[in-house]
Amino acid sequence: MVKVKIKKLFPDAIIPSYAHEGDAGLDFYSMEEVEIKPGERKLIGTGVSIELPAGYVPLIWDKSGLAVKEGLTTLGGVIEYTYRGEYKVILLNTSDKPYTVQKEQKIAQLLIQPIETAEIEEVEELSDSPRGENAFGSSGTH
Repeated sequence: MVKVKIKKLFPDAIIPSYAHEGDAGLDFYSMEEVEIKPGERKLIGTGVSIELPAGYVPLIWDKSGLAVKEGLTTLGGVIEYTYRGEYKVILLNTSDKPYTVQKEQKIAQLLIQPIETAEIEEVEELSDSPRGENAFGSSGTH
């Protein structure tokens, strides 16, 4: 188990927590009330900063209920483990209605994942594969 240090930047900030034992994501809470118009994105503070050990990355992901019911999705979810400032969540409203995020509302999930650093090798050719260069929809739509 990895140890994550979390600092409240404001007395009323809510420490991220797991809703259920065994959950992958810690819930992030909004520090402010913010209206997000259709097609608009907003940066929302969580009121906390986090310290992870080397070898781990914090990833910010959607809350599925907000995504399916309200059309809210997260953007820019990779934060380097060396960052010590306030964690903020970028929410994009993909719906056709404005949405108001309430203070202390769950707005995103934080996943803590091990980092796998790749060794990069530049080559002239790549090996063949069954898919080859076929891209979007290449495996069929059914």
